[in-house]
Amino acid sequence: MQQVYVEGKIVINKQIEKNIYMISVEGKFEAKPGQFYMIRAWDKEPFLSRPISVYDLDDEKISFVYEVRGKGTEILSKKNCGDAIKLMGPCGNGFDVDKIKGKIAVVTGGIGIAPMLYTIKSIKDSKIDIFAGFREKSYITNEMKKYADNVYITTDNGSEGYKGNVAEIFNPIEYNAVLCCGPTVMMKKVSNMCLNSGTACLISMEEKMACGVGACLGCACNTSDGKKRVCKDGPVFWGREVILSA
Repeated sequence: MQQVYVEGKIVINKQIEKNIYMISVEGKFEAKPGQFYMIRAWDKEPFLSRPISVYDLDDEKISFVYEVRGKGTEILSKKNCGDAIKLMGPCGNGFDVDKIKGKIAVVTGGIGIAPMLYTIKSIKDSKIDIFAGFREKSYITNEMKKYADNVYITTDNGSEGYKGNVAEIFNPIEYNAVLCCGPTVMMKKVSNMCLNSGTACLISMEEKMACGVGACLGCACNTSDGKKRVCKDGPVFWGREVILSA
């Protein structure tokens, strides 16, 4: 089915931490955990829409958590309740939560935590530990505590939780599966740890995207099976499959 942009009205758009915002759009939307929408809050410039992972979803609205990184997300952050934006999705493959069982570790870095709330809410009959790394201060972890058994936090400056890299505080051998999203260098380390321990690892990739539907090949990544499109074949891949450059 061909993807098209639809218009939605903003009901929440608020800053939750430095350069981090949460936006909710009114309406009935669909998504699997780990999928994303292409979003634009402008007409012609910037030319490209922005891919943003689904943070949460219910019968009345869809929510996203995003980081202001450039012109597009800066424009989005200045939109008010009642303003309309355009969305296309859901895009990508997402996490197959029906097959994720047992003791699960969710390892994230920075804005990589964004798709994990909806993901852990959708995983059933499992024990879930969250390992979340941030530069200075955590965000949305309190909401995740409602659905996780444990939440462990690291910060680069030691202002909260453990001082250091989030990959330093978890042992993959203790888990049946690891779900990971964040900076490439962190995901590469986590993926290698899982590979060495024999633990299944799924990673959610982030990449600049032009179309969001696999037509332009602008978001291709290297895998053991050749080039694949992050927007269409991903963003979720097996850690053993993706060749990460970091």
